[in-house]
Amino acid sequence: MVYSDLDYRKTAFIFELDNVLYPEKDYLLQVYYLFSNFLEYTEMTPAKEMLGLMTKVFEEKGADAVLDAVQVEFKLDEKYRQNFAHLMVNAKLPLKLLLYQKMLQLLQDIVVDRKKIFIVTNGHPPLQLNKIRQTDWNGLEKYLTCYFANEYAPKPEPDAIHTLIKEHQLERRELLMIGNGNIDEATAEAAGIDYISVDNFLNFN
Repeated sequence: MVYSDLDYRKTAFIFELDNVLYPEKDYLLQVYYLFSNFLEYTEMTPAKEMLGLMTKVFEEKGADAVLDAVQVEFKLDEKYRQNFAHLMVNAKLPLKLLLYQKMLQLLQDIVVDRKKIFIVTNGHPPLQLNKIRQTDWNGLEKYLTCYFANEYAPKPEPDAIHTLIKEHQLERRELLMIGNGNIDEATAEAAGIDYISVDNFLNFN
């Protein structure tokens, strides 16, 4: 699916950030790299081995299991949990985050057609903002309007979208939400707007 396949009557598009516009693992793996190097410096733990473990646990069990696995394997002091949490939110990444190429093209096509782009993202607002700031938007950043759902009510509650509609004087029929997973789909349904899975653009299906 590409932009020309979409309903031409849509005038505004709402995107989630993680795993919709860019792959979230690109952020997480760089944070793991920074954390493992920090611990090699402070505790003399082997950074390469730690990073390998963190990557493996993330791929097999998800991000929530990573720190616990590292603490058990390397017998880390509990104080490092706070360091990890701080780094996760405030990391200065070695490399810029890159958009999925097909989503970059979609965003560019929307801008050329003079239509609106919104990001409505779940998660801790400072963390999500840090990701946005370190994404290579290819000049598109001036066309983006961002809403952090947790400042209203986390998705699938539609509060952020209701606010967006009111502030920008939009009609629900004008909007299309592009997201990833059941939460985004339920959010769109609750808000009364149309929804398409990002998989249709990235050919994951």
